[in-house]
Amino acid sequence: MSLATKIIDFFSRKKKIDEPAKEGKLKQAKMGKLTARERIEAILDDGSFHEYDLFVEHKSEDFGMDKKYLPRDGVLTGTGTIMGYPVCIYAQDFTVAGGSLGLAHARKITKIMDHSIKLGIPLIGINDSGGARIQEGVNSLAGYGEIFYRNTLASGFIPQISVILGPCAGGAVYSPALTDFVFVVDKISKMFITGPEVIKTVLGEEISMEDLGGARVHAEITGNAHFFADSELACFEQIKKLVTFIPWNSTKKPEKFPAKPPKINMNINDIIPKEPTKPYDIRDVIKGIADDSDFLEVQELWAANIVIGFARFNGETVGIIGNQPLVLAGVLDVDSSDKAARFIRFCNAFNIPLLTLVDLPGYLPGIDQEHAGVIRHGAKILYAYSEASVPKITIILRKAYGGGYIAMCSRHLGADFVFALPQAEIAVMGPEGAANIIFKKEITESDDPDRTRKEKVDEYIEKFANPFNAAAAGYIDAVIVPDEMRDYVLHSLHISTNKQEARPTKKHGIPPF
Repeated sequence: MSLATKIIDFFSRKKKIDEPAKEGKLKQAKMGKLTARERIEAILDDGSFHEYDLFVEHKSEDFGMDKKYLPRDGVLTGTGTIMGYPVCIYAQDFTVAGGSLGLAHARKITKIMDHSIKLGIPLIGINDSGGARIQEGVNSLAGYGEIFYRNTLASGFIPQISVILGPCAGGAVYSPALTDFVFVVDKISKMFITGPEVIKTVLGEEISMEDLGGARVHAEITGNAHFFADSELACFEQIKKLVTFIPWNSTKKPEKFPAKPPKINMNINDIIPKEPTKPYDIRDVIKGIADDSDFLEVQELWAANIVIGFARFNGETVGIIGNQPLVLAGVLDVDSSDKAARFIRFCNAFNIPLLTLVDLPGYLPGIDQEHAGVIRHGAKILYAYSEASVPKITIILRKAYGGGYIAMCSRHLGADFVFALPQAEIAVMGPEGAANIIFKKEITESDDPDRTRKEKVDEYIEKFANPFNAAAAGYIDAVIVPDEMRDYVLHSLHISTNKQEARPTKKHGIPPF
């Protein structure tokens, strides 16, 4: 066979694989969805996608599978770039056997995962699958297991991003759950262990697929999703932005960008109220000190009493954790502790310094919280901060009471720099509660209990509800005014560039999972 003939044969084989895609494109369009290839090409830089394993086919012969031709075995895999950053990527093709996962399909995914680990570059997985290919029996289950295994090996070494753009049910949901960031799109993404039909059969409960595991459910209620978008294209823009904030792998730091000052309309003095109980949006404080007032918030819709996300200072990526006074006064609870702890561990794994902005009355009290395990969940944030060895900067904006003071990256958990604004109140509890306990006898026996209580509250504020006692003990490095916040953060980051911290040698710690 001549070279020309071989080339013609190659294109003929490739055409056979690509032809069904035209019909599949129409099917996806009817469901308001892009095809697997369109998704990859929309995420990656133009012309950068290099596809691998185009000719892989399944070997199954049972239940008529020997007569079925499944192009690419239902998944595209390859490499490419996003704004010049290299990534490995795969996308399940729902138009081929519903994107079902058989052994060959799984082996294509595990092969690109292995590439991602060996090359030390991020992995993006686009999920759109009906689940395990039943005809392949245990081989399908083996495929899932091999993916989960690699998700775990890669965890903390390369960033892993999951994009849910269709159904992702049964065992399939555990791969996204093992990755670092999960993106969902309204009315398109569906995630659940057991679907509505099974729930109806077993429990007699009726629920729609959207209400059970739609995008908004996972973005607002379960916390399984980190980014929510109204359309696939908006989702892809979120992915592109995230990639610019994170490094290729855990041996590198994120790319440094040109420094930009905050936008001039974000004045810190005007954002934080003087009254300790008046709410404000912590995101305005972040935008008031971050480069270009730009903040990429993570899990914006879940556990909103704490805010997490990425910003830049002098062009360097910083992970920010801040209590949100707008929601539940910024208390820590079961969900917000989980949310913050996971984010802290991601930043620590990928060499991203941490900035913590503190304003909270403590942990949320209540029977529900106690029975939900607030002790165990609350311990996660203590563990994550204590474990983190990246530069840790803490600024106490107003309230820092009780266990909340300790948990929000206090000096006692290893913060490198702790600053406080003059209006900060650092105490075991709020002045009202403290005065009622300490001066109970004086208040009870007073001729005018209300006047005496107010006097004692004022006395407590004067003596303890300020930053100066903590500063005198060396727990606060400096009391600063709001206008100095950005300068102190920039300086702290600059002098922490070569931070090193010795830790006991061990295989791994035991976090309070």
